[in-house]
Parts: sequence; structure tokens; C-alpha cells
Amino acid sequence: MNEHERQSRQPADQATLPDDIGEELSHIATEVIDISDAPPRAPLSPDEVRTILMSLLLTMFLAALDQTIVATALPTIGRQFNEFGNLSWVITAYLLASTAVAPVFGTLSDIYGRRVMITVSLALFTVGSILCAVAPNLTVLIIARGLQGLGGGGIMPVVQTVISDVVSPRERGRYQAYFSGVWMAAGLLGPVLGGVFAEHLHWSMIFWINVPLALGALVLLLPKMGKIPVFHRRRKVDWFGGVLLMASAVVVMLVLSWGGNRYAWLSPAIMAMIGAAVALAFGFVWHARNAEEPFLPLPLLGGTVVPYAMVAGGCALGAITALTVHLPLYYEVVYGLTASEAGLALIPLAAVSTCGAAIAGRTMARARHYKRVAIAGTSAAAIFGAVLTVTTLPLWGLLILMSLFALGLGTTFPVSVVSLQNAVARAQIGTVTGAMNFFRSLMSSFMVAVFSAILLMALGAGISLGEHRGPANAIPAADMINAFRYVFGAATALLACAALCIILMEERPLAGPSTPAERAE
Repeated sequence: MNEHERQSRQPADQATLPDDIGEELSHIATEVIDISDAPPRAPLSPDEVRTILMSLLLTMFLAALDQTIVATALPTIGRQFNEFGNLSWVITAYLLASTAVAPVFGTLSDIYGRRVMITVSLALFTVGSILCAVAPNLTVLIIARGLQGLGGGGIMPVVQTVISDVVSPRERGRYQAYFSGVWMAAGLLGPVLGGVFAEHLHWSMIFWINVPLALGALVLLLPKMGKIPVFHRRRKVDWFGGVLLMASAVVVMLVLSWGGNRYAWLSPAIMAMIGAAVALAFGFVWHARNAEEPFLPLPLLGGTVVPYAMVAGGCALGAITALTVHLPLYYEVVYGLTASEAGLALIPLAAVSTCGAAIAGRTMARARHYKRVAIAGTSAAAIFGAVLTVTTLPLWGLLILMSLFALGLGTTFPVSVVSLQNAVARAQIGTVTGAMNFFRSLMSSFMVAVFSAILLMALGAGISLGEHRGPANAIPAADMINAFRYVFGAATALLACAALCIILMEERPLAGPSTPAERAE
């Protein structure tokens, strides 16, 4: 057996410890009573792994669907409550809560265990859904959406952490592609289902549908959770650090939501909020550097893997999210598509990125140098983005080029997630996964705001991007083409940054079998 094979068979928490905290984690390992004192558990059978993964896919679908299904029902909700001024808060409340609690649930899963936190997440999500469905007015609906967001934000990191407990890093990339597919399905089905429920049934159905799905996920998952290996470590919770982190996230999200819409970017309110966010962030960093056991250990975010993986994944997700938000306007103005046709034209961007994730995931299960597929993919995506920037194509040509762009972009996701999880101790995978989801959410919101600002500057400050209604708007097609050159240029820069981060990221051996013969042993 060669050296690479020996390394690939080592447990993840031994083979991939970050150098700067390895000594600290060795000390921690002696304290992990939950792990060392527990009797060895029988390995999961293939049927049990499939059952767990199916329940996790269903759980993830719940959280992903609720970010897209509500938008098309908002006009109906506003008419029923006869209130439109605060209607956007139905979406904003969910996004604020889900973004803020992602690192919290990730860390708590490393302290109290995955079973407890996935149950809490689904319970909050289900209770919030029921309260949304029976809300008597818009205020109660907004509060209930915030509660639902607390559960939805916890689902994401905990589900990804459970996958890391069940599947070895080398094989984990294949399953990450399935979850990319779930996001794609939710993104495509959500607006359609929301519109159908609001028009033909009742808007409350968009929330009632969550209840049987959540209960079904729990019924499938909980009986198997007892067989999943235990890696959490009970310790004192740094609640003050967690509150500082959540508060800074909420203020940042409010700035990104209100800046350029409710308030001008240079208004006193936005400037004050930016100052508050910076102060809270500095307070969190100071506290984390001085606390005995901080909520989010800052050394965990350093090293030669984690920061590069987080930035690469954040750039890729930020690019695809911002393009998905703004491309319908381009399709409607330049090509004369209707709103529904513009939505269908987004399918290549969403669907083909999942194919890229699947290719990268399968490559990771077999190739020793697994980074190469993501380097090639992100580099190709940057090149295709540059072509989009400098050329004007017919619709069929644009869709083909956009598909190739998405194919390369999708390779980033499994490589960045698995590399990040492979680089830390098993007892801290939940913490780093929560931090990753937190950063990606902030990056997505930030890039949506940046792309909107780019369009506003290119088209003129008097244009309202949020109120266009198909080809009847007054934006000339030539102006839109020129403005989107800057948008495509920004997306190109993000993919170039992602490619650079993947190149600079250390390629550590992945634990787990690397060939079919080894997997059979």
C-alpha cells in the first residue's frame, strides 16, 4: 500500500487536522467523552445510508423551497390583508433569520449532537409554517416567517454535517451533487407552486404543505440517527459570542435589503447601520480572540484550505444567485420574452450547474488530484463569462453559452464543501459548515445588491429595477445590452476569483476508498 492509500484510509479527524490548531484539537480529543466512551456502532448498511440520504434530501428541499415559493403569492397575500407597504418583509424576515442562525446551529450540532439539532430545526420550521398558515394579519405572518427562518437556517448546516458523518470525504462529493439538484428543483418549482396555490387553492397552502413533508422527513430520519457515528463534544456554549455574530449578520442583511431601495446608500440611516455592523463584527472578533472556548474559533477559519474553499464557494454562489435575479430583465427587454418565458430561460443556468456539480462529485470519488476538475471548470466559466461580456448573441447562442458557464461554475460546489469539511476535525465539522453557509448567504445577498447597483449606474438612477413588468418598460434594448456587459463582467470576475482560490487551496488527501476495489473491502 503506497503512502497516498494509507493517508486516504485515515479518519478525517486524524488525516486532515489544520496545523495551527492540531495541538489544541489533540487536547480536545481526550475530553470527547461522547466519542471515546461510547460503544462502537455497527456500520450503516447501504439501505440505511440511502434512507438517511433520502430523508436529508427531503429536509433540504423543505428549506430550499420556502425561499422561492412565497414570492409569487405575495400579491394575493397583500390583497387579503389589504396591506402592501410591509409585504416585502414576508421574504426579508425569513432571509434575516435563516442567515443569522446558520453558524449557531452548526456550532450547536458540534456541542449537542446532530439528532437534537435537526429535530429542533424541523420543529421550529414546522411550527413557524403552521403559524404562517393561520396568521390573521400581516404582522403575525411576518413574525411567523421569522420563526420559520430560524428552523430553515438550521436545517442547511445540520443536514450537510450529517452527510459528513455518514459518507467518507472521498465519496461525499457525489452526494453534494444531489443536494445541488434539490436546490435547482426548489428554485424551479417554488415560483410555480406558489402561483398555483395562490390562484387556484389558497395562499396558506404554501405553508401547510410543509407540515406533512417535515413530519415525513422526521419519521424517515430519526430511527436511523441512532446508528450514525457520534462526533460532538459537550462544552460550555458561548452565547454572548453567538449573539454578537447573529446581531452583526442581521444588521448587514438589513443594509443589503434596504440600501438603494428604502434608503439611499449614502443616507444617514444606512451609514449608521454600516457603522453598527462594523462595531458588532469587531466586538465579535475581540470576544472570540479572548474567550476560553469561543462560539466560532477564529483559527478554524484560517489555514491553507478553509478560507480558500469558503471564498471560492461564495463567489460561485454569489454569481449564480445574482444572475438568476437579474437575467429575467435582460431576457424581457433585449429578446422580448414574457415574464414566464424569461423564467424558463433561466433553466439552463440552474439545471446545468447541477450537472457540473455531479461531474465534480464523481471525479472526487476516483481522482487523486480532485481539485483539477474545479480549476478547469471555474476557469472555463470565467472564459465563457468574458465572451458574454464582449459579444451580443442571439437567444439560442446566449442560452448555449450560459449553459457552458453554469457547467463550469457548478464544479465549485462539491469541491469547496468537501475540501472544507475534510480540513477540520470531526468534532468541528458542524461549526465550519455553519460558518460556510453563513458566508455564502451574505455573499449571495451582497452580490445581488452589487449587480443591482451596477445596473442602476449603467442605466441611470431613475430606473427602478424592482418594478419592471415585461417588455412594456421604457428601457431601450441597446442600453440594456451595454449595461449587462458590466453585469457579465462582474460575474466573470467572481469566477476568476473562485478559480484562483481553488488553485491556491491546499489539496489534502481525502479520507475514504479511492477505487471500486477499495470500496468493496
